Amino acid sequence: MIHGSHVIVYSKDSEADRNFFRDVLGYSYADAGHGWLIFALPPAEIAFHPTEGASSHELYLMCDDMKRFLGEMRAQGVPVAEPSEERWGVLTQITLPSGGKLGVYEPRHASPLKKRAAGAAQKTGPKASKKAAKKKASKKAGRR
Repeated sequence: MIHGSHVIVYSKDSEADRNFFRDVLGYSYADAGHGWLIFALPPAEIAFHPTEGASSHELYLMCDDMKRFLGEMRAQGVPVAEPSEERWGVLTQITLPSGGKLGVYEPRHASPLKKRAAGAAQKTGPKASKKAAKKKASKKAGRR
């Protein structure tokens, strides 16, 4: 079954944009050879909106704190658009070295990622920590 997604961004200066994702945004990557870096993206969501026009796709990165994100980007000299308050979140765009625009927003809507993170937190709570400690102690005892 589906285990992930692969996003392709066409760019007029793909090398500069790859360097930006590696050096400025700090994304981890795999080198597929010949300078082709493939970046690991954070968890993602997909939403389907109605349209009367032609079908299209949009890509937005999400952040937890727009003010902090904008400060970090400006400190590194990355051109950013003034953020706009939307009913679903705060939206901005950054300009990639190639001149391409990439949307970034701080979501304020319900998100399946929040549910996933809450579930992971429950699995790593105090009970999980006690189980891990018991397992570790059991392994140590077995090595003696």
